[in-house]
Amino acid sequence: MQLTSMKGADCQPAETGDHDLALAERLAAASQGDIAALFDLGVAYSTASSGAQSDMVEAHKWFNLAAARGHEEAAWSRADISEEMTAREIAEAQRRARQWLAQERARAA
Repeated sequence: MQLTSMKGADCQPAETGDHDLALAERLAAASQGDIAALFDLGVAYSTASSGAQSDMVEAHKWFNLAAARGHEEAAWSRADISEEMTAREIAEAQRRARQWLAQERARAA
């Protein structure tokens, strides 16, 4: 499966320092509730692009957060990578997603 970002571009492995900035920008946008940024973070971690290291647990977390906000492709992507993950990895991804939500709620309060 070839994942694409919300902007429609195929994701390629990170090659420059600019990708670190792109990842930081996506994290900031995700903190503001940007659903596309949540999905793009999942893509980045699942494809080791935009400055992210390959991390399926982290990818699942971001896809899960985007899917919970109604992003259909994130739900499909989450299901796709779940097939390659152990139950323990999925549980860890879900724990991280809950932790991220709790931190975001605390910042908003």
